[in-house]
Amino acid sequence: MNLRQLKYFVRVVETANMTRAADELRIAQPALGMQIKQLEEGLGIALLTRHSRGVSPTTAGEKLFERAVQILDLVELARREVSEDAREAVRLGLTPSLMQIIGPELLLAVSERAPQLALSLSEEMSHLLVDSLQRGDLDMILAYDVADLSGFWKRALYQEDLVLVTAGGCDDAGAVTFADALSHPLILPEARDGVRSLVERTAAEHGLQIDVGHEIRSISGIKSLVARGAGAGILPYGTVMAEVAAGTLLARPIDSPVLRRTLFLSGSRKAGQLASLPVIREAVGSAMTTLSVAMRGLGHPLALAEPPQNA
Repeated sequence: MNLRQLKYFVRVVETANMTRAADELRIAQPALGMQIKQLEEGLGIALLTRHSRGVSPTTAGEKLFERAVQILDLVELARREVSEDAREAVRLGLTPSLMQIIGPELLLAVSERAPQLALSLSEEMSHLLVDSLQRGDLDMILAYDVADLSGFWKRALYQEDLVLVTAGGCDDAGAVTFADALSHPLILPEARDGVRSLVERTAAEHGLQIDVGHEIRSISGIKSLVARGAGAGILPYGTVMAEVAAGTLLARPIDSPVLRRTLFLSGSRKAGQLASLPVIREAVGSAMTTLSVAMRGLGHPLALAEPPQNA
């Protein structure tokens, strides 16, 4: 039994799927299968049950999983303790609207409070941030409507209402019903995007049809098409603040129903053990005030509960 085998075994149990685990570990599936087989042979007992839906741990596998998590966490803790003078590095992902509004504030706040911490920021849409977190390309993310992920923690911070975005030149900036918003040909991102999923789910719940005029995986592209009158967008207000101020776009609140999504800070088990995590949480919490002010009543900070285990 070695640490690599334990790491591989933990990821297989967390994903419940050999193919997905191999992809996230970035190794070939046969190589992963061989490592698990060698682990089982070394212990002399089956650790996984294979079935049509994937894999699940046997009773012995459940016991090993619990211990393996503890062992890997202790190894990481020991590594940090013997290298405590080394500079900590954290990769944090944010959505485009968050990067625009609070990205610089976060960098400066963390730099001031924890000079030993090297914080790097990456920008991407929420569902792609989740993918990067699961692959290990990011340590933590600030993303919307993050699902429960095995092996990762999350903490709800904030709720945000979406707006209907149309070309500028109209003086009517009052609220619009969701049904009226759907009367426009819409320019929407790809199907996996959280905003689009929320729009489609809400429309289905209310028996409404969506007219998708264009699909584009780019916030800047959506804004450009809307400004040209090619359709309307349903977007976070933070992504269009500058254009609304310049008069090239008009943003109107949506009600009946409100389209509201939740912002989470989510991270890996390793990130949950960082010595600098309290500093990052404090900086993120302060940034929520900045975000709320910028959103002009469309943002709603949540009361901060106790952080989740390992976070």
